[in-house]
Amino acid sequence: MACAKVPLDELHVTEPFGPQGKERTLPALHPDRTEERCFLSYKPPPEDGTPALVEEFLENAQFISEDLEWLLALPHDKFWCQVVFDESLQRCLDSYLRHAPRGLDASGLSSSPAVADMQRNIHRSVFMVFLRMATHKESKENFITPAVFAEILYNNYLFDIPKILDLCVLFGKGNSQLLHKMIENIFTQQPSYYGDLNETIPSISQVFDTILQMCGIQSEDTGTGQPLKLNANKCQTAMTMPEEELADLVLYMCDTCTTIHSFLDIFPEACSTFKQHNFLNRLSSFYEMAVPDLEKAVKKRNFNESLQEDMWRRVSHSRKKMVEIAHLLLQHTCLQPILEGTESMASCIDDLLQNFTAFLQEKRFLSDYDEQFSIADDISLLQQAFPHLDDTRTSYLLQGVESAWECVGKKRSFPSSANHSAGATSKTGRDLAASQKEGAGVLGDREELRGAEAMTDVPCKGDNGAVCTVSAGELESLLSQIRDLLPDLGEGFILACLEEYGYNSELVINNVLEDKLSPSIDKLDRAMARPAKKELPSVLSTRSNVFDDDEFDVFNRDQLDRSRIWKGRRQGESVRATLDDKQHIEEQRARYQAYQTVVDEIPIENDPSRDRDDAFGTYDYDDEYDDTYDVNQIGANDLDEEDELLNRRPFTTPQVLRTGKKAQEDDAGEDEEEEDKNEAVKKDHFVQDPAVLRERAEARRAAMQSRKGYRPPPASHVVGGPKGRGQTQETVLDRRKKEANKSRGAHHNRRMMADRKRNKGMIPS
Repeated sequence: MACAKVPLDELHVTEPFGPQGKERTLPALHPDRTEERCFLSYKPPPEDGTPALVEEFLENAQFISEDLEWLLALPHDKFWCQVVFDESLQRCLDSYLRHAPRGLDASGLSSSPAVADMQRNIHRSVFMVFLRMATHKESKENFITPAVFAEILYNNYLFDIPKILDLCVLFGKGNSQLLHKMIENIFTQQPSYYGDLNETIPSISQVFDTILQMCGIQSEDTGTGQPLKLNANKCQTAMTMPEEELADLVLYMCDTCTTIHSFLDIFPEACSTFKQHNFLNRLSSFYEMAVPDLEKAVKKRNFNESLQEDMWRRVSHSRKKMVEIAHLLLQHTCLQPILEGTESMASCIDDLLQNFTAFLQEKRFLSDYDEQFSIADDISLLQQAFPHLDDTRTSYLLQGVESAWECVGKKRSFPSSANHSAGATSKTGRDLAASQKEGAGVLGDREELRGAEAMTDVPCKGDNGAVCTVSAGELESLLSQIRDLLPDLGEGFILACLEEYGYNSELVINNVLEDKLSPSIDKLDRAMARPAKKELPSVLSTRSNVFDDDEFDVFNRDQLDRSRIWKGRRQGESVRATLDDKQHIEEQRARYQAYQTVVDEIPIENDPSRDRDDAFGTYDYDDEYDDTYDVNQIGANDLDEEDELLNRRPFTTPQVLRTGKKAQEDDAGEDEEEEDKNEAVKKDHFVQDPAVLRERAEARRAAMQSRKGYRPPPASHVVGGPKGRGQTQETVLDRRKKEANKSRGAHHNRRMMADRKRNKGMIPS
């Protein structure tokens, strides 16, 4: 048990050796301890489902599955010996990472349940092997020193950046958290992988340059400065290259974009490394240059139906993943630090705005990015986190986003109110509906496509989601052009067709002649007239004015009393006449006279339910009405004084409840009130003598202090006697006390009190 907790790299074991069974001591990790076992290379399932090929796949896969299960059942030391020193095992694992079918690949898994089950078993076994290879400590007894573990991984190429990228693509769905811990442990134990990743990113950028060169697109930043050859302009484009090369090119782009997205989604710590290489701007420029040409080639060229579906699915999937890659880079390098409130929040805000500004040149990429992840919501988030954000800069960005939508010819279906998640669909509203609706126009009626979650619709030639971007004159020209060829069509039907097919007159004419109109258009009446324009109401009928419907409303009245209109002093009137005019008083007199008449009975007229002799009637008695105080005039006959009727009498404690000192105080207070009342009765001064009032107030104050036991402060002897004759002991003590406490009042703490008032906001600073 003493060696049970020794790391595997320091552990030695004693085993029998040779035919005679002699024992020898070897390190736990030694090539001689490796079992002789040949691991077969993996081959993918057959696509066509041929029985012979299926049988071959099942047999080969059965051997691989059994070998991997045997490997996983080995103890810790035997497992690592096999992993480190068995080259056939590494070839087997590498072949699976290279040839295993991806999400969009058409494989033969659906042809046979046995093939699907076998593929599922191998898939799980391979993942468990890599997971165990990425763990340096399985238990308290079985572990490897972290430094030695890092060297074993790096020096024996058990993991490298291409393998990690393939692991993310194959096993990321459903195992993202476990895979993140696995990759994080690898990069933590061996930081050299960050250097490998740093060297890998330029190779990924070179992939984009290669695709642009194969498509015949000259990138601005890929120029070598060397003179071009004479036949350099004869390069092929996406429209002229062979179908197989175009299909391989689309597959190459789709696999690259999917791999990068899976890696960044599972291991966000790598986003900072990608940012250092300006990968975001390189991605947006590639998107702007390559995607339109590839989409055009897939739409315009004549392919096999199944091949065209697969290529369009991959191009659309690549578009979606490139936009999501850009969002991941911005999310983890800019937005996340802003939400966490880190110290570098200001620099992250500026970096995010700079990236958005750089996107303004890439109109198509900007509109697609904004469709999935609203830029307006991100800017709103920045304004909440940083209230002093430059409004001019943000307004410029938002206007640029709107301009990108208009330039691309797309229309927003609904305004976005929150950031979409990474799995949100990129086609919304009319784009998605039109793609699903018009899919049969090019590729025939087929069932819904499978594969990617969004942007995988079958292309509809001509339906690019365009809105009416043509002027009124251009629209009339298109109408006349179509009516010259098809005079039997109504203008309303032609307008509907133009709107449906992106105002492409050639496509409208072609679809009408070949009877390939979409179901929604085919149901319309072909002689439908153009809808009449609704006349807008006149400005006068919709305006609002302070003179509406009064005597000066010149818009609704033909005649006005001009005598009521004058400027300045009215002619023929003087100031004295204006002041003497009391007509307004007479107009109000009748209103106030109505308050003088109070009647208990109200005459009721034209009431057939009452007798004619009963000229007056009273209201019916209401049981809910409280008439307690209607008859009894409570308090009307009391001989109360005027002040008591106007003022509320203060609360008085009953005599029975008065006890001790409280009773004496109340009695004294009542006596004082009685004295004041008697004096007020005796003398009715309009203005009393202030000296008498001060004397009374001082007497009341002294009586109150004596009742409460208050002792006035002793007299101060600070002044003392004349100078030069000596001072008493009391004067000396009082002066010493004043000197010690003089900073508590007077003007000695003016600065401190002024600062205190200013801090409390009492003095404006």
